[in-house]
Amino acid sequence: QVQLVESGGGLVQAGGSLRLSCAASGRTFSMYAMGWFRRAPGKEREFVAAINFSGSSTYYADSVKGRFTISRDNAKNTLYLQMNSLKPDDTAVYYCAARTISRADSDGARYAYWGQGTQVTVSS
Repeated sequence: QVQLVESGGGLVQAGGSLRLSCAASGRTFSMYAMGWFRRAPGKEREFVAAINFSGSSTYYADSVKGRFTISRDNAKNTLYLQMNSLKPDDTAVYYCAARTISRADSDGARYAYWGQGTQVTVSS
């Protein structure tokens, strides 16, 4: 069992930055691929970014490429999402998720564990 707890959300003006963190329980964090997803009001959940078990491979949605950076610290069992140049369209609840294998994926259905989410609101 893996428990995930997100933090770092908040209210920021357009053009600003936020750094989300996701603390994971358990000894197997370093074996699992991780991802960030988001759900905006009235919209379906969408993929944001993913990272493989070691951090050597990362993947991004086109909408955030060049602005967001996913990273992980396996020694601290923590996943990060650095978000720069934020836009009002980035407003959503952001979720971290864990797979049970090492390879990352953009399909949320392939993730077994989910956090409760953290709200990010970008004002114009």
